[in-house]
Amino acid sequence: MADLKLTDVGKTYGGKVEVLKGINLEIETGELIVFVGPSGCGKSTLLRMIAGLEKITAGTLEIDGQVVNDVPPSQRGIAMVFQSYALYPHMTVRDNMAFALKLAKKSAAEIDAAVKRAADKLQLTEYLDRLPKALSGGQRQRVAIGRSIVRDPKVYLFDEPLSNLDAALRVATRIEIAQLKEQMPESTMVYVTHDQVEAMTLATRIVVLADKGIAQVGSPLDLYERPENEFVAQFIGSPAMNLIPGEVVGTGAQTRVKLEGGVATSAVPTTDAHMGLQVNVGIRPEDLQACGADEAAFTGVVEITEKLGEVTLLYFKAQGGRDPVIAKLPGIHNGMRGEEVCLTAAPEKVQLFANGRSLLYR
Repeated sequence: MADLKLTDVGKTYGGKVEVLKGINLEIETGELIVFVGPSGCGKSTLLRMIAGLEKITAGTLEIDGQVVNDVPPSQRGIAMVFQSYALYPHMTVRDNMAFALKLAKKSAAEIDAAVKRAADKLQLTEYLDRLPKALSGGQRQRVAIGRSIVRDPKVYLFDEPLSNLDAALRVATRIEIAQLKEQMPESTMVYVTHDQVEAMTLATRIVVLADKGIAQVGSPLDLYERPENEFVAQFIGSPAMNLIPGEVVGTGAQTRVKLEGGVATSAVPTTDAHMGLQVNVGIRPEDLQACGADEAAFTGVVEITEKLGEVTLLYFKAQGGRDPVIAKLPGIHNGMRGEEVCLTAAPEKVQLFANGRSLLYR
């Protein structure tokens, strides 16, 4: 398999419209890297640049130490799985999976062996003689993945492969992709999705794209627990992290921040130079818990409740901020609308941001 290295990669259309700039990223053999970001951030464009389907207008792309900016897609050792299955409807599963190998003039024995191996991995053996119309959506997507596996590429690229599936199939196919990666530990995979659950469960590392560049790169839990900036803090996690304006009133190993509805204590260390600093206190909805009035970091009246069975979401009017505060409490909570609730969070769960950046990284 292969390492990938992107150095100052950029993409401009018509010399005027800049989509991506200054992309620096190293992907090691065996990693499953997931690109996430808001619509229009350039994640699919970046994937297509790696594939050779979009021209790189700045910087360099290396695969196994070789610069491939001007190498045709067919010679990059890359296989791509698209959002649409793109199967030939008149061909059987076997013929769809074997088609690229036939074009490469591989022997019949090589083709049969490669198709059998891929079908075994994807549990498609019993469907090899069926046409695509006789398969479910999830099975068709597995065939599309199998068509890539038979080529034994250096790098696998996935462009939102599950977005056309319904919720149940999406979960099942996501698990199958995770199992497939375990069977192919040396395979390098780059995966684009807008689904946070896919990113958090599949990725070795997540690349969050925003504002034409990379906002943060890290393991799923790094991005969840230690976001570098407010954008990543609110993009990773559902519902988004609460950001509540406040002022630092106590410094040291434990920082105290005065909020409109109480005082929050954070394990983010500060110095005397931070005294009086205006910050946004970041607390994830699932980390908020009910408490007494004297312990409250936030006090508010519940405006809306959403009972989801395993959790209940409480929505409060924003206190000094632009967005409502959301609490995610385990279990079912009835009759809370209109009630005043006091909430707090453990210090290690409280993030501090100034001018959009986390104080942990300053």
